Amino acid sequence: LGVLDVNSLVVPIALFAAAYAGVPYVPMNYRLSKIELEALLGRIAPALLISDDPVLAPHELPAGMKVMLRGEFQRIALSFTPEAMSAPAEPHDTAIQLFTSGTTGKPKAAVLRHQNLMSYVLGTVEFASATEDDAILISVPPYHIAGISAVLSSTYAGRRMVQLPNFDAANWLRLCRDEKITNAFVVPTMLSRIVDHLEQERGSAGTPALRAIAYGGGKMPLAVIEQAMRHFPGVDFTNAYGLTETSSTICLLGPDDHRSGFDSHDPLVRRRLASVGKPVPTIELQVCGERGEVLGPGQSGEIFVRGEQVAGEYLEQGSLLDPDGWFPTRDHGQVDEFGYVYLEGRADDVIVRGGENISPGEIEDILLEHPAVSDVAVVAVPDRQWGEAVGAVIVFKENAGATDTELQEWVKQRLRSSRVPTAIRYVDQLPYNEMGKLLRRVLKQQFADRMS
Repeated sequence: LGVLDVNSLVVPIALFAAAYAGVPYVPMNYRLSKIELEALLGRIAPALLISDDPVLAPHELPAGMKVMLRGEFQRIALSFTPEAMSAPAEPHDTAIQLFTSGTTGKPKAAVLRHQNLMSYVLGTVEFASATEDDAILISVPPYHIAGISAVLSSTYAGRRMVQLPNFDAANWLRLCRDEKITNAFVVPTMLSRIVDHLEQERGSAGTPALRAIAYGGGKMPLAVIEQAMRHFPGVDFTNAYGLTETSSTICLLGPDDHRSGFDSHDPLVRRRLASVGKPVPTIELQVCGERGEVLGPGQSGEIFVRGEQVAGEYLEQGSLLDPDGWFPTRDHGQVDEFGYVYLEGRADDVIVRGGENISPGEIEDILLEHPAVSDVAVVAVPDRQWGEAVGAVIVFKENAGATDTELQEWVKQRLRSSRVPTAIRYVDQLPYNEMGKLLRRVLKQQFADRMS
């Protein structure tokens, strides 16, 4: 059952309808180009596709694709008299086929089984725990695992759901006020735009009902979360780190850690605001080196996780779990002595300079401390002598600037000389996808084009 639609009533109905019909639910990214989307539609045919005329109009549908328009699907679904039904699916059956964002290449079809999703829900949500006044604002796209997990967990908790089809900061704030929203999930770029909007308004957020904001899906700049906590002083902030392949959240940095980090003058405590917290109780996590050895606190390597909610499976490749059930997240990071997990970028993004592994994240964090820098991305650039070197793409704050030499000296004084960018570009904004993930491959290609 394919769904090609924005956030609407179709999403939760279709999600549960697919389970009762015993077929996989496949949400599609309506923001893809014509060529990209038609390729994905071809990969799921034959199927029933629920969509709307304006979305479908530009596309040629593959053979075997039956279409039902959004309005007709809703009308039929709402015309049935509620009755007790038994779903035919077994725990191991496929519940959702979810195409990954494809930030590093062709989207892969991640397979999530009913037992994976149920493990996530049962491990993180208390049944019927929401009060009558609880309401969640869902503004992340319905084809992302965060959007799906919001529907599943809110249904299990009994929380009213308010959907925002297309995000913008003003409408997000308006819905929070008008619908008396108590909970919300955003990605870093969304929170950044909300903060910018409030800065321009020079007023209060005006959301007295709002109690909790969770965020995830990309790296959260320290300055943004600090500004957000100032604008929403009574709100509980939670950083939720997870992947499509892990059925959503595997690590949490909770409200208490946010407040203690925000209020502390101790650098080790304040640093926790830049972490993704600790693994949830149902997840095991370890950091491994290049030879597969388990690393200790403060040592950087690839993050591996295991637990019943971890699917780690793709339609094309099968399961990527090792014999002991560990899944390679392809995220590079470390765990400190207190158990907090720090992400340093994708393993594929690590810069290998003369045999030395360099994390882009550590250089980005240093450059973001420069008073003129608003946003930054560090990527590998080709180098004849070292194989790869450090390249940086910089976005300056309004009416601010700096020279290559100033920025290079800034890094050199705080890190080793091997971390100093040898190539620097300046842009108005960095390329992010709609979930706030940086498209490093685009920046790498731009560097390569300039150097060829």
